[in-house]
Amino acid sequence: MTSEQIRKLFFEFFKERGHAIAPSSPLIPDDPSVLLTTAGMQQFKRYFTGELNPINDFGSQRTTSIQKCFRTSDIEEVGDETHLTFFEMMGNFSFGPVGTDDPKDRGVGGYFKRSAIYWGYEFITGVLGVDPKRITASIFKGDTEVPRDEISYRIWNEELGLPEGRIMESDRKDNFWGPTGNEGPCGPTSEIYVDGVEVWNLVFNEYYQHADKRLEKLESPGVDTGMGFERLVAVMQGARNVFETDLLRPVTDRVYELAPGLSERAARIFTDHVRAAVFLVADWVRPSNKGAGYILRRHIRRMLAYKIKEDVHVDLLPELVEMVGKKYGGIYPGVSRSEEIIAVLEDERSRFEKAVGQGILELESYKEKGKKIDGQIAFHLYETFGLPFELIKELVPKELAKDLSKEEFEGEFVKHQEVSRAGQERKFGGHGLILDTGELKAGNPEELQKVTRLHTATHLLHQALRDVLGMTVGQMGSDITVERTRFDFSFPRKLTPEEVRGVEEIVNKKIKEDLPVSYTEMLKGEAEKTGALHFFKLKYPEKVKVYFVGKSFDAAYSKEFCGGPHVTHTGEIGKFRVAKEEAVAAGVRRIRGVVE
Repeated sequence: MTSEQIRKLFFEFFKERGHAIAPSSPLIPDDPSVLLTTAGMQQFKRYFTGELNPINDFGSQRTTSIQKCFRTSDIEEVGDETHLTFFEMMGNFSFGPVGTDDPKDRGVGGYFKRSAIYWGYEFITGVLGVDPKRITASIFKGDTEVPRDEISYRIWNEELGLPEGRIMESDRKDNFWGPTGNEGPCGPTSEIYVDGVEVWNLVFNEYYQHADKRLEKLESPGVDTGMGFERLVAVMQGARNVFETDLLRPVTDRVYELAPGLSERAARIFTDHVRAAVFLVADWVRPSNKGAGYILRRHIRRMLAYKIKEDVHVDLLPELVEMVGKKYGGIYPGVSRSEEIIAVLEDERSRFEKAVGQGILELESYKEKGKKIDGQIAFHLYETFGLPFELIKELVPKELAKDLSKEEFEGEFVKHQEVSRAGQERKFGGHGLILDTGELKAGNPEELQKVTRLHTATHLLHQALRDVLGMTVGQMGSDITVERTRFDFSFPRKLTPEEVRGVEEIVNKKIKEDLPVSYTEMLKGEAEKTGALHFFKLKYPEKVKVYFVGKSFDAAYSKEFCGGPHVTHTGEIGKFRVAKEEAVAAGVRRIRGVVE
């Protein structure tokens, strides 16, 4: 059974059972407590908490998705048979309140443990054809705060006939999941195993964990399930590991063809990391020294370090990037932008080569002084010059590397992540202002009027940049205060003075025309077809507001998904001026603009 067939069967199964198919959200979440999307439920967090209504957005309290996910905690383990950094997570979700919880129900209401367990068992055994004798399950055994999951045990044992010896009971480490980030929905889990390999984790969100770790019962419990796509494909294809599936095997085989004699570990690192890098770049992440950009930089430089370490002279990346694009482009169109993705990776390679030269000189100075290299120094060399741990270990004499601990190096890396995460939380945190959308901030009515002018000017700026630089320009971020607008966008080089002046002139021309600013509401899919611009990082509801600048929607100069506020006519903005144009990261530029 191919991976494409499994993907198709999964969606068909849950669609027949009243689930709306939700597209994968980007790898960059709108949750500031996490750097990357790590689970399928992340995009649905606000439905579980009741902040958003699933009926309004999906037409059902049931959804299903195959979500792009990224986890960096195991990056040093990549190279063995099981660990990946990028992966896909299959899942089905129910946002309460719970109805009959009857597996035969094909409606759109909420469900809970019985339906989730029955459907998991039915899909694995009935649809995929796995012999029921190969199935085992697990449940939460309970502790002082949360009782044993008696209901799940009875469903497995009494209703589905799984013998007692094939139902394991475990503690919170194995059978309690969540929340993602600092707080959120969580609860006990029931896992499904095939031949002893865990394939599906059924999470029953009965609780909300607060930031202080306090658990509170949810009024409307929900279901959040997760099944690793690569792992399931491996089981169904009888593969010994995830690298031998039809998802990854073609890339690994090509790595060996291009670089004969490469170690198995290095080949798997190239396979995982190039796919991970492609998906990050496709979601507009660019290499940098913080946040998600730091994760991307680490992946690229780790591949380049192994290229040096294993004495590979051929350039593997361009062909591997194209292979990933062809494999996944039909599902995730962004990864088909191979030329753009290769350009980002090649730019980082160039930067790495320059930095490595400087880093090696720094390392030589340590060696000349006979200074021992520990994990802290190794991380300094990595953070400052981009020297990956593997390369440092290769270059340092054994007598100076006695204290070189990968654990200490990883500890420093975790600290760096925590600093980045805290920075994100501060960036998006509340300020007690009368307006704080995360993008717009104002402290009084006068400031609100100013940021409203700047906000509308930013829409004009976005379109003007596309007019001058081309349609590949995309929004990477925005932040508006009473002093200025700050707009980040994808573009590979510094703007010329003529280009900056051209952008300014277009914006001021549209202001002078005093065009009306209006909005219309429509379904998200319809809005996307109109060409309306939108920020890829944000999760939009099924019904969106599209603000447009012009006398009619069809003839508008600018169309963009937005919640407001805006001026009623562009003449209210005043004169717009670009105060500064600068680089933010590789392939990302920033304009700071003011209105006068």
